[in-house]
Amino acid sequence: MGARIIGTGSAVPSTCLTNNDLAERVDTNDKWIVTRTGIEERRVMKQDEELLDLIHSASETALKAAGLSAQDLDAIVVATVSGEYAFPSTACLLQTRLGVDDIPAFDVAAACAGFVYGLSVVHSYLKSGDYNRILLVGADALSTMVNWKDRTTCVLFGDGAGAIVLENQSGDRGLLSTIVESSGSLWKLLHVRTGHRQTFDQKGEQDSDWGIQMKGPELFKVAVRALSNVTKKALEKCRLAPDDIQLMVPHQANLRIIQAVADRLGFGMDKVYCNVQRFGNTSAASIPIALDEAVRAGKVHDNDIVVLNGCGGGLTWGASVVRW
Repeated sequence: MGARIIGTGSAVPSTCLTNNDLAERVDTNDKWIVTRTGIEERRVMKQDEELLDLIHSASETALKAAGLSAQDLDAIVVATVSGEYAFPSTACLLQTRLGVDDIPAFDVAAACAGFVYGLSVVHSYLKSGDYNRILLVGADALSTMVNWKDRTTCVLFGDGAGAIVLENQSGDRGLLSTIVESSGSLWKLLHVRTGHRQTFDQKGEQDSDWGIQMKGPELFKVAVRALSNVTKKALEKCRLAPDDIQLMVPHQANLRIIQAVADRLGFGMDKVYCNVQRFGNTSAASIPIALDEAVRAGKVHDNDIVVLNGCGGGLTWGASVVRW
C-alpha cells in the first residue's frame, strides 16, 4: 500500500507587497533584498482577511483536481503555526467549512518544515490501510508575525496556503520515503513568541524583541547542511541517488539556500522549481504552493522522481521522495 498525490491546489492573498513598497517603510532597497534572498515581492494578508479562507480555497481546488468531494475524505491534516485559535485546530475549522464530520482533523506544527512533517504523518496513516484518502494542507501567515522595523526579517515572509489530496493506492508510484528530524537545542536560531500578530496595514508599536527573531547567518549554515543530509537519507532509503531526481521542490526560504542545497546534491537549478522571487517565504505553505504551480505548469511527469524538502523553526527539517 502506498500514498499517491492525486490532486493539488493553492491560494494566496491578493495584496502584493514589492521590495520598493517595503523600502518606503523600512531602511532597505530592492537590490539589497534581491541580492541576499532572491525575493522580489510577496503576498500579504490585511486586517480583514482570514488565513482560513485561503486554506479553504486551496483545499477545494485540490479536491477538484483529484475528482473528489470532501465527503470522500477519511482525514484532514493542516500544517500551520498561524492558527487563529489555540483550539480548536485549524483543521477542525476547515472541516466545518468543507461540510464533513466524523473524521479525524488535526494540525501539525513544525513551522517551515510543517508540510514535510505532515507528509510523514499522512504517509503512515495511509500505509496502515485504515485510511484511503487524506487532505493535507500547508498554510501560514508569517507576515503577521514579523517586526516591520526589522529589515532582516520583514522582507522575507509572505502568506498563503497549499493543499494536496493523497490516496492509498497499490503499485510503485507515490510517496517512496519521508524522513523528518529536529534539534531543539537550536531553537533560538528562529523563533517567535505566541500572541505576536500584526498585519502590515495595522498601526501599533513594536519593540525590538517583538515578532520573529532570527539569527540569519547561523541558520543559513545549519539549513544547507541539514537539508542536504536529510535529502540524501530519504533517497538512500528508497535506493535512489541525487542523479535520479527529475525535480526538487524545496521550501522557498531563500534563493541562496536553495542554490547551495542543489549544489551540495550535485545538480543545477534546472532541476529545481523556484517561486521564492514572487511569494517570499510562506512557511508551511511554500512547498505545496510550489508543487501546485509545477504540476499545473507541466513540470512534473508520470514516474518522475520528485523531492520535497524543508527546514524551519525548532529547528525542524525533513525530506520526502515521490515517484509521480
